[in-house]
Amino acid sequence: HVQLVESGGGSVQPGESLTLSCAGSGFPVSVVCLGWFRQAPGKERESVARISRDHAGRYVAESVKGRFTASREKGKNVLFLRMDNLDAEDTAMYYCGARGGSCAPEEASAYNWWGQGTQVTVS
Repeated sequence: HVQLVESGGGSVQPGESLTLSCAGSGFPVSVVCLGWFRQAPGKERESVARISRDHAGRYVAESVKGRFTASREKGKNVLFLRMDNLDAEDTAMYYCGARGGSCAPEEASAYNWWGQGTQVTVS
């Protein structure tokens, strides 16, 4: 069965950095889009960054451009999110999501598989 395991969350002060990791396995398809999403209390889950398996599709939310960098080793199901210059508005539960096929869809409902989430708190 599919597993997505996230790690790397924590509590930091504004301006500090964190790196999240997501390792996926057990997918029934070979072409898998991996993405980082986040959900703050009372808000919808939103896309932060998504990368396709062949790197042809790379998407980063405008709100984090220049501060967050997503990376993925080509052909593998391991995704990283380097987060620099964190601020309080980045506080959320961060989830790794996956879907078969393209990374074009940004809505969370288009993603079939999810990790358990890792909390990031900036204060």
